[in-house]
Amino acid sequence: MRVRLRNPDRTEQVPGPSTVAELLDHLDVVPHTVLVLHAGELVTADRHLPDDAEVEVRPVMSGGAGAAPRCVVCRAPAVIEEPRHRAAWCPSHFGDHVQAQVRKAIDHPPGGERTARMFSYADRLLVAVSGGKDSLALWDVLLDLGYRVDGLYVGLGIGGYSSRSQAICERFAEARGARLHVVDLASTYGYTTPSGATATGRSTCGVCGLSKRYVFNQVAVAHGYDVMVTGHNLDDEAATLLGNVVRWQDDFLARQQPVLPATGGNQVRKVKPLYRLSEREMAAYCVVRGIDYVVEECPLVDGNTGQELKAALDLLEAGAPGTKAQFLFGFLDRHAAWFAADEGHAAAAVDLRACARCGMPTTTEVCAFCRQRERIAAVLPIVEVSA
Repeated sequence: MRVRLRNPDRTEQVPGPSTVAELLDHLDVVPHTVLVLHAGELVTADRHLPDDAEVEVRPVMSGGAGAAPRCVVCRAPAVIEEPRHRAAWCPSHFGDHVQAQVRKAIDHPPGGERTARMFSYADRLLVAVSGGKDSLALWDVLLDLGYRVDGLYVGLGIGGYSSRSQAICERFAEARGARLHVVDLASTYGYTTPSGATATGRSTCGVCGLSKRYVFNQVAVAHGYDVMVTGHNLDDEAATLLGNVVRWQDDFLARQQPVLPATGGNQVRKVKPLYRLSEREMAAYCVVRGIDYVVEECPLVDGNTGQELKAALDLLEAGAPGTKAQFLFGFLDRHAAWFAADEGHAAAAVDLRACARCGMPTTTEVCAFCRQRERIAAVLPIVEVSA
């Protein structure tokens, strides 16, 4: 069998025939962390693969386990299993499952009143898209649910990776007749993520994160959107929570919620409707819906502690399905009780002013983004461009 493994992308020849479970055992791959495709379709652990099979193994997804799984809704052959839910689905009903989880997140976010929602059909939404599975799947779900939602792609200047990501986002938007805003860091602000990191001595992830957060809010405000939507999923949020707990970063813990309301001028509400869904669920959704996305990881992500935290949680999840959800949801259920009475955190959340340089909200005279840009400008031969 010819097996293509992703991240890093490589090909191996494996003796066949065998079942998917036997193949993964031969490759020493934890089934919970991958999704297996044969002939372009999802396959589960019991599927028998012929000797001449062409197989793709994608990371952070699962092909499942057990014998002859059936869809929990219609009893048709299943294409994906979710141990956390103790369920399996056919392609059509798996799409329904994902959309139902997003609907539940929108209609009943944790910590709010029973009637409070992340957003309504009257709101104008802007979803940040990277070309990856989570953000494009989220945009697809929101469009399918009938929301008024446009996309925003931020070009980070990471060589061919950024070019491929932008092209995928543009094709997605064109195919659906949706609007896509594109902001290129180099042409708009005079630097790329790699050059900015070199100039400031910061990590590329640090420069990237600060830049994206700033652009997200700036574009949302400039174009009159009510809500900024991001594709942070269950794995992202659980890993962030673990990191914040390990380091006891109280301020970050106080702000870690699926809904962050605007607390001052030049701000929009920020929401995370995918917090109930895992990475493998979002990747599988893209496959069954035929959504093209960038499978490769960002080439600059090596060394990011978030990846190590995800790997640690993956090991726990493999032995006890549902661990990530219990960890995250338990924290969110207790969030209000732990932080509502903390006047220090409450004051910090609303003590904002307009940046003296750009007018965006900040807790200091000059915002972190403008300070970063000034540091970069002091090193790089940047041509002054409008913000």
